[in-house]
Amino acid sequence: MVTNVRIGRSLTAVLAGTFTLRLSTGLTGTMLATYLARFAEHGGPHVSHLEAGALTALYFASELILSPPFGVLSDRLGSHRVMQWGPVFGAVAVLMTAVSTHSILLALLPGAAILVWLGATRFLEGAAAGASIPSILGYIASASSSDEALRGRVVSRFEAATLAGLGLGIVVGPALFGAIGPIAFVLNALVYAGSFAIYRWGVAELPEEARIRGSEARQRFDPRAYFALLRSSAVWLLAPTWIALNAVIGSWTSQSVFTLTQRADVPRFPDQVLAGGVEPIAISIGAGVGLLVFLGGLVFWGNLFKRYRRTTIIGFGIAGGFLMLVGVAGVNHSQGLAWPFIGLLVLILLAGLFVLAGATPAALGLLADMTEAHPEDRGAMMGLYSVFLGLGQILGSLMAGFGADQLGFDGLILVSVLLLAIAVVPLGQLRASEHIVDAHGQSGRDKVSIT
Repeated sequence: MVTNVRIGRSLTAVLAGTFTLRLSTGLTGTMLATYLARFAEHGGPHVSHLEAGALTALYFASELILSPPFGVLSDRLGSHRVMQWGPVFGAVAVLMTAVSTHSILLALLPGAAILVWLGATRFLEGAAAGASIPSILGYIASASSSDEALRGRVVSRFEAATLAGLGLGIVVGPALFGAIGPIAFVLNALVYAGSFAIYRWGVAELPEEARIRGSEARQRFDPRAYFALLRSSAVWLLAPTWIALNAVIGSWTSQSVFTLTQRADVPRFPDQVLAGGVEPIAISIGAGVGLLVFLGGLVFWGNLFKRYRRTTIIGFGIAGGFLMLVGVAGVNHSQGLAWPFIGLLVLILLAGLFVLAGATPAALGLLADMTEAHPEDRGAMMGLYSVFLGLGQILGSLMAGFGADQLGFDGLILVSVLLLAIAVVPLGQLRASEHIVDAHGQSGRDKVSIT
């Protein structure tokens, strides 16, 4: 029982570290979008929508490329050790961002060359997630392997910690940067330092991981087991749905802030309310409301995982995404509408967001189930989470950048409609191959609680 209490405390610490790690990511993302939208005011060159999207895509390309090898390393060296590397990479990245408009650096890297510097910071910060997230998920999958109820709770709380951290960063980022400028990136380095401290001193190595790591099976990585998972029909059915959902999220967490904030002497899309000129504080308030609604939806759907199949919740989430876009489109073209009608459109938007919230933790639960056949390679296999996330965010950022360049905020909406339509296509077949776990068959002696 002492061991289970210790594991429970470690899981709580892992979730706290996930929150602070993703808080740093969210802060950098929206502060950088605000920074780039007015980069010329800080001494840098003009930045286009496509360039801003490319920088965001570079972050997720780094996470995508590096997650599998870091996952393998976590299986060889221990997930507790490898999860500590991420915050170090992130702290270095944001400190580099902070000095990007310093007079000395601008003299050394004039013009567009400064964007290469910022690209390097994006790649390095992507490495922070690439190192930490697969090892964190491997740790969670290992700790919950004998308790399906615990897996449901901890997976949903991982998503809650991820989204709360990202969301809070999105909310605070524009206002913080607007208040103190590039020095805000230095403060973000302190948040990364907090993540390191949590992982280093708050998390204990799992007994199961220690046993497997000392065995012959853990001394070498079996590529056949890894590629067998990649070839499985369940993965290929889950991949397009999860990638498309992540692409929708990626388009709204990057390009929406840039599009809302960007100023122009002559607006290109005067008939769109949301196509530029919105003040950072207003964006922070709107993002704060959206975050609270999304977290509320996450808790609601997390409590229904025993009642509904996970594919059912994913389907509800996609439908909620379509409803959200109806509300956004209405608000974007609300010139001349009375306030009660605008309020109704906002309610439709928020209702759709509430329903959308259940989709990602349900998909993560499906992926965790797939690793049970190969417990010695959980980190490598859970690295698929970051692969799906990275592919989706890259796709969403680039597509949304192109759409916003061509059609303003309407471009973001049309891109999201297309991506949600893609997410629907494989859902029926995924449902037919869904792994159903009998939670009642779990052993009561292995119960672990997290606070």
